[in-house]
Amino acid sequence: MSGQLILRKADFFPRAGQAVAVADRYPQNVFAEHTHEFCELVLVWRGNGLHVLNGRPYRITRGDLFYIRAEDCHSYASVNDLVLQNIIYCPDMLTLNLDWAALIPGLNGAPWIPHWRIGSSGMAQARQVMTQLEHESTKDDPLANMMAETLFAQLVMMLKRHRFATDNLAATHSEALLDKLITALSGSLNRSFVLERFCEQEQCSERALRQQFRTQTGMTINHYLRQLRICHAQYLLQHSEQMIGEIAMQCGFEDSNYFSVVFSREVGMTPGQWRHRSRVAA
Repeated sequence: MSGQLILRKADFFPRAGQAVAVADRYPQNVFAEHTHEFCELVLVWRGNGLHVLNGRPYRITRGDLFYIRAEDCHSYASVNDLVLQNIIYCPDMLTLNLDWAALIPGLNGAPWIPHWRIGSSGMAQARQVMTQLEHESTKDDPLANMMAETLFAQLVMMLKRHRFATDNLAATHSEALLDKLITALSGSLNRSFVLERFCEQEQCSERALRQQFRTQTGMTINHYLRQLRICHAQYLLQHSEQMIGEIAMQCGFEDSNYFSVVFSREVGMTPGQWRHRSRVAA
């Protein structure tokens, strides 16, 4: 794409020849569409935002994990106290004799599933390794690069162990309550979600859960679910030939007129206008 912003290695890696580094985003502000000279792992700690990856919008919050390849084009918009960490790395600089492609989706032609989730226990373990990795990546001694790469190997193995697909409800059985709720919401794009019923099943306080959700994500449960549905609708409008009424049903809206009203309010244009603009841009 002509004029595309490209993030350069020299601006993000402290030393020449470095394979791995950490780029904190405390907070992550709105960031224009860009590609890179390196790859990224992105893990979201708190808040929410809109992550647009190769034209597909994702409403992100605590526990979202992305594997970004150098050629991928992405941006951040509509951010609200969004806190994340980017582990940036250059595959051609990795020296450890590991099957990196088996650990990192999309690396060296491996199957690419960019979006996953990590539960609370996995996040706690990942945070410890990422803190050590950040410390090593800023050192300037003969062993720093090897230590950083060793910690990176530990991190990608840990993420593979703990990650799960966003629609895999079974993966949350052993996770914290908030993780279960976020995953249940992700699995409710095309059907109703009743919080009272969820709280009865989990034997928890609805009021306390609402408060916990807002504290961690910066939005209400209903707003988050509505944003997930709108993002899914945007994807279907761009990549399918379905009628707008059919897409409304698939995104949990029984009334297509109401869907159009909500979509226009959230996106700033009608579903038809979005479909036309996204296809012209592609």
